Amino acid sequence: MTRKTVLLIFILFFCGALLFAQEADGENLTLKIAVLGAGDEVYFWWGHIAFVVEDSEDYSSNFYDYGLFSFNKENFYVNFAFGRLLYSTGSSSTDRNIAIAERRNRSIVFYTLDLPPETRVKVRDFLENNILPENRDYYYQHFKDNCSTRIRDVIDFATDGQFKEQFGGAPSRFTYRQHVRRHTWFFPAVDWILNFWMGQVIDTPLTVWDDMFLPAEVGKRMQDFTYTDVNGVRRKLVVDGSKETVFTPEGRPAVLDSPRKQWPYELAFSLVLSAIFGFFFFLYSKKIRAGKILAGISMSLCGLVFGLAALVLYFMNLFTNHDYTYENFNMLFATPLLLAAVPFGIGYAFTKKPEKQFKYDLLSRILWLLTVIGIFISMLIKLLPWFYQDNLTDQMLMLPIALVFTFQPVGLRPVIEKLILFFKRKKAA
Repeated sequence: MTRKTVLLIFILFFCGALLFAQEADGENLTLKIAVLGAGDEVYFWWGHIAFVVEDSEDYSSNFYDYGLFSFNKENFYVNFAFGRLLYSTGSSSTDRNIAIAERRNRSIVFYTLDLPPETRVKVRDFLENNILPENRDYYYQHFKDNCSTRIRDVIDFATDGQFKEQFGGAPSRFTYRQHVRRHTWFFPAVDWILNFWMGQVIDTPLTVWDDMFLPAEVGKRMQDFTYTDVNGVRRKLVVDGSKETVFTPEGRPAVLDSPRKQWPYELAFSLVLSAIFGFFFFLYSKKIRAGKILAGISMSLCGLVFGLAALVLYFMNLFTNHDYTYENFNMLFATPLLLAAVPFGIGYAFTKKPEKQFKYDLLSRILWLLTVIGIFISMLIKLLPWFYQDNLTDQMLMLPIALVFTFQPVGLRPVIEKLILFFKRKKAA
């Protein structure tokens, strides 16, 4: 081999190595944000988000996901009940995740990021470090530390804090509760119970930065965001025209632009129920035994539903890390004591002895009267600046029903007379 040939091989090798080094410096990487829409399961109603890293060198495309959990994990349900939600970060095939999302009829939108090559490498390395066994697990918090806020924070990392600088002080249009209701409006029962359990801690003003606990809000804010890169160049974060709608679902309820007022619907529903219950008492007043049975069963069922909801609320508020249930003044009128309405109502429905009938009637009225009083107290305290829970929906659902069960006219006069007599005797003693 001649000296010229050796020199030529060396030059070609050196140029190839140089080109490879340039590729490895980030030119081979394309970074995207994948925003997925709602799924069928309740925990997917608010969507999902992930970082996608494509490498032209090895033709790989990795889907970095901060929302991994498994129902099969040891003590999952116990930890979930107590608010100890241990989630994980992982990486998997982008194509596989797209296929799963399409199969589940979930929207998929990709946003390609305009980051300089050295920043792409930095972000890729950061994501890879996050999925290491010693780093991948974290305690999930529904609003402040979830799959979406983690992606938001990676974007902030990629822009050297400029993402938070722009949105950290910008006021939001909504509270956390209002954001939740934008996504739950189409299923009234779930909408009611979730908001019943949530306290006034989620009714405080937010920033746009806080809004990005929702994946769609991250996608929305990225599109018009500009930043100065490490080389001093002003860039749009999302490449113009790069938004790619991969899949559009069919028959999926829309996310509302603004939350609708739910309390009129709950009030109307409650009034209809109250009218039905009132009709049962009317039948009983006409000596129709079926009316008595239906009225008693109605009290039992309402006590069961509201009592169980209250029991879960008290448990989460007092004994768990579900901090979104804290400062919940629904506890003034919805208490586990309502479960006592179950045996009282059954006794009212089926007893044939007048003295027992009176006892069950009296105890039921007292129970529902306490609910009525609690509702009015929860309304009055809002005159003070420290109480601002958005719970009118809960109050309007329970108030008409509690009023009917408290003041229904059948047997009301004997109850009042005996109570007056009781207090007179107490006073005389």
